Amino acid sequence: MIQEIYPSKLINTYYDRAWTDADTVLLYRDSGVLMRGDRFPVIGECTGTRFTYLFSIDDVHYYTGEYEEIEGFAVRPLAELRTGVDRVTAFAAMTGSHLFRWYDSHRYCGHCCTELVHSRTERVLECPQCHAHYYPQISPAVIVGVVNGNKMLVSQYAGREYTRYALIAGYVEIGETAEEAVQREVREETGLRVRNIRYYKNQPWGMSGSLLIGYFCELDGDDTITLDHTELSLATWMSRENMPDYEDHSSLTAEMMRVFKYAGQ
Repeated sequence: MIQEIYPSKLINTYYDRAWTDADTVLLYRDSGVLMRGDRFPVIGECTGTRFTYLFSIDDVHYYTGEYEEIEGFAVRPLAELRTGVDRVTAFAAMTGSHLFRWYDSHRYCGHCCTELVHSRTERVLECPQCHAHYYPQISPAVIVGVVNGNKMLVSQYAGREYTRYALIAGYVEIGETAEEAVQREVREETGLRVRNIRYYKNQPWGMSGSLLIGYFCELDGDDTITLDHTELSLATWMSRENMPDYEDHSSLTAEMMRVFKYAGQ
């Protein structure tokens, strides 16, 4: 999956580090990041004067700043990086986008509207007026492989450009456990009930600011699907033999489909 970059290592502890011209900068616009081929610009190639430290991977330090045009560079869609570059580059771009969006959407205090300032000791935005603190937001979501004998439930999203098969998924609501979210999402989107919920694996997913939590479970009772057309355009039972094996090795969903196809769950 995209976060599996060993032997490289993400160092995401915040510290107040002064940038150098050789440090890497992630400049985002819409759903893309500025690149030339397979590399990001360095600060020395920018005209900006304010950069925010994000994280390091091994001895490469990553910053972000206000978007600017740089000769020879172009915006490359984040979705394209899932398979189009090496895993370290893709993971850096996605993780950076999570932090960039948080910084960009938290410029003013939600309580008193005062402009926020960066802490120099930890990754938190502080209000100098009312002293409110704002930490990065992470949204937990479940990915669900519903198994029915030799078949697993696959779906396609409604109204999205992404048209490949996916698994049932959704965000964990306030006051519920991840396992309760599994039961609710499956019931809401397909009308099915499940049992024997088993944790599989989790994954940070910077494109949506989420922590994805994967579960396998078994159908409980009737296998008739009642589709929620506002969320899904299709949901169907698919056999192991027909389960697709996508080349995308970045996502938890694709890995869970391969696990069912080849290892069985």
